[in-house]
Amino acid sequence: MPISSDHVGRTYPVSEPYRVSRAKIAEFASALGGSEGGDANPAYRGENPMAPPTFGVVVAFRAWDDRFHDEELDVNLNRVVHANQSFVWQRQLREGDDITAQLRIDEIKFRGPSEWITITVDLATPEGELVCNASSTFVHSRPEGA
Repeated sequence: MPISSDHVGRTYPVSEPYRVSRAKIAEFASALGGSEGGDANPAYRGENPMAPPTFGVVVAFRAWDDRFHDEELDVNLNRVVHANQSFVWQRQLREGDDITAQLRIDEIKFRGPSEWITITVDLATPEGELVCNASSTFVHSRPEGA
């Protein structure tokens, strides 16, 4: 069954916790800025590093990947473009945080042969402390005649 407006509000199970490590924070910060050698912000390095704000996508991706393989949605990843991303933070991620991800489908718009799918991934501690809402819009194009 192709994705439809009936899927709006669907919530998926909470992922296993992801441990935010000093190494992953440093690796992510080094990748920011491309050829300029990364983001040298000292907050991302040294003792008790904080993760860059966009690091939330590392954890959110775990929820995206699992849910985009939901056969009922009939979403072909070869036809998906990541159109928008935003974060609403309650606090920064820190080294040692264990973070879970739970995805919900917020909105689906149909424009010609494309579906605009807006989702939110709630990033939280296993104890339930909400750390971030990571919202994304994906454009999924259907083959002609589908």
